Amino acid sequence: MSKTILTQEGLQKLQEELEQLKTVKRREVADKIKVAMSFGDLSENAEYDEAKNEQGIIESRIAQIEATLMNVELLDEESLTTDQVQIGNKIKIKNVADSKELNLSMVGSREVDMSKGKISNESPIGSACMGKTVGDIVEAETPGGIVKYEILEISK
Repeated sequence: MSKTILTQEGLQKLQEELEQLKTVKRREVADKIKVAMSFGDLSENAEYDEAKNEQGIIESRIAQIEATLMNVELLDEESLTTDQVQIGNKIKIKNVADSKELNLSMVGSREVDMSKGKISNESPIGSACMGKTVGDIVEAETPGGIVKYEILEISK
C-alpha cells in the first residue's frame, strides 16, 4: 500500500473521525440493533436490517481510516519551501485565457475540499503545477479541455 501524505490538520481530522466512529457511532448503532431485536422476528425486521447495514458501513469506515493511519507520511511543514510548488503550499494561479485568479492549497488526495480551495497533487490542475515555479505557464487537461494557468505566487 502506498503512503498517504497528510498535513497535521488532516491527520488530526482523521484521528477525530476515528474516535467519533469508535465511541459514539458504534454505541448508537448497537442501541438501534438492540431495539430492533426487541421487535421480534428478525427475518422481516426492516429496522434490524437497516441498523446492521449502518453497522457495516461504520465498521468499514473504521477499517479504512485505520489502514490509512498505518500508512501515513506526515508532511513536514517546517521544511516546506516556496521555490517550487509542492504539497503543503498555497498557490495563486491565473487562467491565461480569461485572467481569472484562483487561490489554492496543495494537499494530498485524502484532504481534498474544493469548497475550501484544497486540491490534490493528483488532480489535473494540481499535477500540472507540481514542481513548477512562479512565472511558469502550465497546461491542465480538465474535463472541459486543456486550460493554461500562470503561477503567480507560492507560499506556505
